[in-house]
Amino acid sequence: MALAQDKELVSTTVSPTASERAVRAALVDGYDRLRNYLQKHFSAPTEAEEVLQAFVLRALERSATIRDADSVRGWLSRVLATTIADFHRQTSKKRAREVAFAVELYDRLAANQGSELDGAACECIYAHLPLLKAEHAEAIRRIDLGGEPRETVAAELGLTVNNLTVRLHRARQALKERLEGACTDCVEESFFDCRCGDLR
Repeated sequence: MALAQDKELVSTTVSPTASERAVRAALVDGYDRLRNYLQKHFSAPTEAEEVLQAFVLRALERSATIRDADSVRGWLSRVLATTIADFHRQTSKKRAREVAFAVELYDRLAANQGSELDGAACECIYAHLPLLKAEHAEAIRRIDLGGEPRETVAAELGLTVNNLTVRLHRARQALKERLEGACTDCVEESFFDCRCGDLR
């Protein structure tokens, strides 16, 4: 929602009570300061805007519940604190669900592919693997190529399964970039019908 739309939302309503008027006045008066504060508090501008909109909406919806119009600023501070806390909670839950889904999806695909892909992938993987960071190469070697369970690898490396999943994702991205840069025939056709060995 744009700045003008936010301010319009704050300043328009039918027959507001004294507390509602006080909340609106405080929101309009402190809008720019609040926006600057949230932009410093959050690394992504979109997150700051999302929290700002949620806070303004929550404050307006609950403004009729204030009994003392003089305590508006303290009340708004509490509403802002709970809005920020709720945003962080929701973001954490969303990230956890995304990681869990990625793990489940990968495991399902790996199970469906079974042994028919063994030895079929581009041979250049083995040439480029040592060029990756050691931790990335180890993750691919043990999990993708060796078939070790993530739980076992994570425990041996002193990582959580989620951290290992992130590391594996980054390792695959790094390897993919190397292969796409070097294996032009495979990129155009298929990494599962590799002819790079014939060209050496």
